[in-house]
Amino acid sequence: MDQPSTGWRERIAPDEEARLARQGEKLSAVHAAKSARFGPGRLAHRKAVLAARGTFEVLPDLPEPARHGLFARPKQYPAVIRLSNASLDVLPNKKPDVRGFAVKVQGVSGASSLGGETDHQDFLCINQDAFAARTSDEFVGVIAALSRGQGALLVYLLRTYGPGGGLARLKLLAAALGKPFSGFATQTFNTVLPFAVGPYAARLRLVPVAPTPPGGKDFEQDMRDRLAVGPVAYDVGLQFFVDEAATPIEDPTVVWFESRSPFVAVARLVLTGVEADVEAMRFDPWGGLAEHRPLGEIMRARKAAYYLSQKGRGAA
Repeated sequence: MDQPSTGWRERIAPDEEARLARQGEKLSAVHAAKSARFGPGRLAHRKAVLAARGTFEVLPDLPEPARHGLFARPKQYPAVIRLSNASLDVLPNKKPDVRGFAVKVQGVSGASSLGGETDHQDFLCINQDAFAARTSDEFVGVIAALSRGQGALLVYLLRTYGPGGGLARLKLLAAALGKPFSGFATQTFNTVLPFAVGPYAARLRLVPVAPTPPGGKDFEQDMRDRLAVGPVAYDVGLQFFVDEAATPIEDPTVVWFESRSPFVAVARLVLTGVEADVEAMRFDPWGGLAEHRPLGEIMRARKAAYYLSQKGRGAA
């Protein structure tokens, strides 16, 4: 087990701004096509499975690396949650997909990552422990190809990475999409992409507290039934950067193993009921506290991509 380190660094290529601009053009075209088909909505995670309300309680007596920003002192905050399927399309829940768990902690006060002040902190998690793409170019290329269908995706991967590399990437994507999913109250969720915690860097994880089996029903109905009976709770943990080999900032395809960097319990998220509608809301890690600034090339690409998505649905 290693100690949290402040020795992390971001690597920003000279052409990054130009590359992100080109990516924006591709994503705008994809968003426009999907909006024409399904109506206004998010670029990815278009289908909201469920919206919920709850509380986010920061625990007392946290270790020094955690005591920054939102976690600087024990306090309970109101929270809004959006559970989603990651697809660009609006598909039935039974379809294989990555699942999203977005948390907006409200009642926050402090300097924003985007400048000025903010009143919230967002954490966007998925049911994975690593990201499927190493760079934003890889991710945007896959998104643009997948928007045209699975055949177009296969052709893109083979042309871009060759037969061996293309099939290897297709296998990774299939594993992520096909990961068994029993429900939002029974699975673990991770930001996968890192963010600052003051001078430190970390990923965040949500772990259900004493989960019970879902009982074979659709996972949307499962959550509705659970919340009708009582609260659904999650332990919130931070996993800190220790060194570039074990916990790289710029390569989100690497799993951060707990043997090198164990999770530190920092908060308890409790879902208390179903929320009527959160689709007009923005869930964006860049709108949060400067002390939790998103880190890494894909997170930097996310800043522009989320703005394009918000602008495209009239929420910017």
